[in-house]
Amino acid sequence: MAVHKLILDDIFEQVDCTLIAIYCTIEDYRLAYLLNKHLSTNLTRRTSNLDFSFNNATYSIFEWEDAKQLTTWSLVSNIYKTEIYKKDNVNSLFNTEEKVTQTLYLVPEYKAVNYFLKIDNQFNLSKEKSILNKILKIQQVVTAFSIDINQLKSKDNLIFS
Repeated sequence: MAVHKLILDDIFEQVDCTLIAIYCTIEDYRLAYLLNKHLSTNLTRRTSNLDFSFNNATYSIFEWEDAKQLTTWSLVSNIYKTEIYKKDNVNSLFNTEEKVTQTLYLVPEYKAVNYFLKIDNQFNLSKEKSILNKILKIQQVVTAFSIDINQLKSKDNLIFS
């Protein structure tokens, strides 16, 4: 009996979306407001955060579905900070616990990036540069740049649905 094997790596390998990394120090809701103002979008906070059970991290996410261009815009935080208590290993008379801030990243390859703007539609290069230039004109944004999502090791973390 012949064995038939389907290889689907080529189908799911390429992701059609635009990913823009944003470095700024303002809060997520303030950045969403400024992006709405400068890009004419309507990003709103999702009712639930983006949760990852394997490391108990939650990331804030803002979304907008543009019905006119059939695109979904997502602004997601890259950084999650939590305080954990760590026991000292020193043999002591007293049990002491030290409070440590643990930082987890949605995309660990880009630890300096605060937010990612993911647009689920492949724009041409001029449209992508236009969006990037509008983001760079926002005074509170330190820098922003495009990322090739197919080169990321942790691109599975950017699947929000």
